[in-house]
Amino acid sequence: MSDTDLEQRSHSGHGSVLAALALAQFICSFAGSNMNVMINDISEDLDTTVQGVQVSITLFLLVMAALMIPGGKLTDLYGRKRCFLAGLVVYAVGALLCAVAPGLGVLILGNSILEGIGTALLIPPVYILATLLYPDMTSRARAFGVIMGLGGIGAAAGPLIGGLITTGISWRAAFVFQALVIAVIVVLSRGIEDPLPPDPSRSFDTVGAVLSAAGLVLIVMGILAADNNVWLMIGMIAAGAPVLWWFFRRTRAEEASGREPLLSLSLFRNRTSNLGLVTQNVQWLLLMGTSFTVAAYLQVVRGYNAIETGVIFTAATLGLLASSLAAERLARLRPQRTLIISGFFLAIVGIAVLIALAGSFTNPWVYAPGLLLIGLGLGVMLTPSVNVVQSSFPEEQQGEISGLSRSVSNLGSSFGTAIAGTILISGLTRGAYAVALITLGALGIAGLVAAELLPREPQANGAPSASAEDAP
Repeated sequence: MSDTDLEQRSHSGHGSVLAALALAQFICSFAGSNMNVMINDISEDLDTTVQGVQVSITLFLLVMAALMIPGGKLTDLYGRKRCFLAGLVVYAVGALLCAVAPGLGVLILGNSILEGIGTALLIPPVYILATLLYPDMTSRARAFGVIMGLGGIGAAAGPLIGGLITTGISWRAAFVFQALVIAVIVVLSRGIEDPLPPDPSRSFDTVGAVLSAAGLVLIVMGILAADNNVWLMIGMIAAGAPVLWWFFRRTRAEEASGREPLLSLSLFRNRTSNLGLVTQNVQWLLLMGTSFTVAAYLQVVRGYNAIETGVIFTAATLGLLASSLAAERLARLRPQRTLIISGFFLAIVGIAVLIALAGSFTNPWVYAPGLLLIGLGLGVMLTPSVNVVQSSFPEEQQGEISGLSRSVSNLGSSFGTAIAGTILISGLTRGAYAVALITLGALGIAGLVAAELLPREPQANGAPSASAEDAP
């Protein structure tokens, strides 16, 4: 690609386009966490249980994860902008349906199914467009910093914004708020120009899409079933594992025969990208897991209302905001590997502080230091982790890797909520709270190990490298 092409692309990614992409990530992340402070209000209004609301939250994250790979593939067939707009429309319909939901079933249809499908359609184009429109290290670091920063803030500030709306108006108004934000995104996205033309002649692996989605759904739902029936959990996970094995075996056969599968297994031959995917998964697991754990404990055990719970989460929001705004500068000063390692270290220390202080004091503000550290840590490492993965592949594979990357991240969100929720629902006591956080901390250490294994030098595989060592 010539320097002129790169310059034209960078100019094409003007402010309104970046704002549309960042707001899209914000509202999808917001949707995954804002319901955490509405647990009591929704369960009372819809005559359901805390577990019922948890199922709705986790299913939303799960539907996103299960359909993100097919969603990324569809961008190659129908175009990035077209899929982005279609996803926004489906999401808005789901949000409005939630706003008038008479019961848990309609809430799950609107929130878990329609919003989940909409997100799976609109999120892959966000990262593909950011990668293609911002090809050099500095501009891409800025773009990913804004997008991931707003995404992290959406997840961290979801409890506060959701709490304010729920307390001031109603939990239903929070879904109207989401629909209004979608309308703003549609207006801002008018200036988006697709850098690559769609190719409708490319095949779509429908069987592969069904197998991958079914396998992921069975495994995560098995984790959710642990607090009710251990044998059901074992059965669902045992059923999901061979389905995923069948998917990968079939994919290998499709590639060997020259056909185009849903997901090219060559994506997994890149060691740097594989490690980056692990760090992404654990990052979102920590964010959503700690958010659900602290929010559920404060409401169910301590008896705080939505706004009181949301205000406490401002510490995490401020931490994420501060470190995300510094993403571009940090990318110039430090290698991506160093930033990811530092982020995990801060987040793990934050979890340890949450356990230590909450066990010794009753004042709710003792949660603030730990949440602040978690927010700072996640803000530091979210952007470089995405850059590590996206920059490891050439343009023609951006649709696939974007879908895989977002699927892995959303699986992390699903696992975080499912694991923490399962532990808490089994016994909402201080002991269960500590066990949930200790489990999340142990998984954070696993993410830290993966970050340590990342190569010290940048590794380019066709896409422009985006590591700090490449900085001028």
